[in-house]
Amino acid sequence: MKNILLLIFTLTLTNIHAQELPLDDITGRKVIQQKLPLVYPPLAERDLMWETRIWRVIDVREKMNLPFVQPERPFFEIVTEAAESGEMQLYSAETDDFSMPISTEELDGILYQVDTVEVYTEAEKFDIVEVKNEIFYEDVKRFRVKEVWFFDSQASVMRVRILGIAPLIEVNDDFGNFKYEKPLFWVHYPSSREVFAHEKAFVEGNRAARTTWEDVMEKRQFASVIYKESDVLNRRLQDMYSGVDALLEADNIKQKIFNIEQDFWSR
Repeated sequence: MKNILLLIFTLTLTNIHAQELPLDDITGRKVIQQKLPLVYPPLAERDLMWETRIWRVIDVREKMNLPFVQPERPFFEIVTEAAESGEMQLYSAETDDFSMPISTEELDGILYQVDTVEVYTEAEKFDIVEVKNEIFYEDVKRFRVKEVWFFDSQASVMRVRILGIAPLIEVNDDFGNFKYEKPLFWVHYPSSREVFAHEKAFVEGNRAARTTWEDVMEKRQFASVIYKESDVLNRRLQDMYSGVDALLEADNIKQKIFNIEQDFWSR
């Protein structure tokens, strides 16, 4: 008798779980899951009349960049979940040329840092215990972006293409004072566009907007500051300028790109 009741109870639970859960929306959303990234126009090497590489920083604390840390689906979690599931390959932060792929085990070592703490036991003694600390999206306050600006002579237009994105975390000393920030890893953006094309980005004032993270990157719907341009000595702006001068030089780089485009058009 007990076995029969247990079987009936198990079947009842199975039927309850088999039922569809209520939809937390007014309609099903499938457009973004079916979306494909926009195909880049063909580009031949002979059509490259001019090119430079730019490195910039996106600060997620700026109002325009708040979608990067939207709690429902933060950008950092999109990247790490795709990497852990095998949908996206990540690359070592030791270099930014995407020449050192990192494995899942190496990624675990980056995202989960082991630390030791003292724990007071019942025997009135302190034991050293290992604690696994996970890096959360709140720990990533800035992202580094590597991109190429080039003039396409075939289309007579200046274009830009993002090559990579790297999350940055702050490194503090033993007293909690800021020392520097370092990249965790690099995402090769061109090969990851399909993942970003299937991830919805938050749009202020219109939740029905079908904007994906690929749209955000391609339309450049983010605020950023240039911190480096391709240089013979591989120097950053902060290595040559300080304070306001570095910001002014970043504006000069943007103006230079604009002027070069105008010069090509006037030829």
